[in-house]
Amino acid sequence: MPDFNDDLRLAHILADAADAATMERFKSLDLKVETKPDMTPVSEADKRAEELIRSQLGRARPRDAVLGEEYGTEGSGPRRWIVDPIDGTKNYVRGVPVWATLIALMVRGEGGDEGVVGLVSAPALGRRWWAVKGGGAYTGRSLTSATRLRVSQVSRLADASFAYSSLSGWEEQGRLDGFLDLTRSCWRTRAYGDFWPYMMVAEGAVDICAEPELSLWDMAANEVIVREAGGRFTSLDGTPGPYGGNAAASNGLLHEETLAFLNRP
Repeated sequence: MPDFNDDLRLAHILADAADAATMERFKSLDLKVETKPDMTPVSEADKRAEELIRSQLGRARPRDAVLGEEYGTEGSGPRRWIVDPIDGTKNYVRGVPVWATLIALMVRGEGGDEGVVGLVSAPALGRRWWAVKGGGAYTGRSLTSATRLRVSQVSRLADASFAYSSLSGWEEQGRLDGFLDLTRSCWRTRAYGDFWPYMMVAEGAVDICAEPELSLWDMAANEVIVREAGGRFTSLDGTPGPYGGNAAASNGLLHEETLAFLNRP
C-alpha cells in the first residue's frame, strides 16, 4: 500500500499556516465579511487561509490538483487536495470558537477517488484531528504527541448520542419526519454542527451524526478520520464516501438503523 505519511506531514504544515492566519483575524472588529451568491458569508480570513494553503501546495506538490471552497478547482490528475479554509464561517464571524480548517488528499484508484489523508484543525478550541489511510486516526497537538481515536461500541439507539447541525435543512430536503423520529429514539441529541460532530464520532463521544446538505470540502477530511477510527461514513442513501451531497457518520453498529429513519417517506 502506498505510504502517505509525507502527505500527512505536509497537511500539518498547511494547517499550521492556516491556523496562524485565521487566529490573527478571529474576533477582529474590522474583519471584512462578504455574502457569496449562495447567500453564505465569506470572510477575508477564509480567503487568506485558502490562498496560503494553495501557495504552499503549489511549491510542495506542483503536480497535484486542488479543490477549495473559495477558489474552486485548479489543476487535474490522480491526486487532489480538498480544502475548506474555515468550516463554520458563520461561527467565525460571530466570535464562536467552533470552526476549523479541513484538509484532505484524495487519490484516484480503480474504484474512483479515495480519501487517503484527512486533517481537521480547530485552533480556537486548541484541538486537531488527523488520519492517514491504513494508519489509524489521532488527535493531539502534533504527530509525536497524539492519542489514537476509536469509535464507540454503543449498539442501541436508545443508548445513543446523536448530533446534527440544524432543523431547517431536514425540512427543506423532505426528511424532517424521519429525522424527528430518529431524535425521539435516541438517548441524547445535541446540535453541535459543522465538523465537530464527526470528530466526536471518531472519538467515541458521540455515536451518530448526520447532515442533509453538504459539499465535498465539508466532508472529505471528516470521512477519512471517521473511517480510520473504525466508523462508517456514507451518504444518506448508504453510498460509502463523501460524494452524495449529504452525510451520515456513525460507529458502524447503528448505521443501518440511522439510515432507515432518515430515508422514511
